[in-house]
Amino acid sequence: MSVRIRLRRMGARKQPFYRVVVADSRSPRDGRFLDTIGTYNPRTEPAEIRIDREKALAWLESGAEPTDTARSVLSQVGIWQRFRTGEWPAGSATEGPLAAADPGPAEAPGAVTDEVPAGEGPAAEE
Repeated sequence: MSVRIRLRRMGARKQPFYRVVVADSRSPRDGRFLDTIGTYNPRTEPAEIRIDREKALAWLESGAEPTDTARSVLSQVGIWQRFRTGEWPAGSATEGPLAAADPGPAEAPGAVTDEVPAGEGPAAEE
């Protein structure tokens, strides 16, 4: 049995969204699969890629072959380079199981901060 890492198409018509899955090479594109290791959304700018690094590396080390497109997605987050060389590429976020970390809460543009001018406030009254 040959195992492949490939994309499974989800989403509505003309609104593709993909799951990165591990499947038998004989099963159809959207058919049976063994494991889901992440998602890929090409419709956002930049494309959102979320892959569980430990699962992906475990499947690659056990002999799963990625398709060309899946290899490209794995390369964008650094998993393919880690598998080939044993080291994470420079500039990749290596913390946590997900390759694409969630951005923290962003400050609203023009947010008002409560800054007290020097010489005023409770500390100035002493």
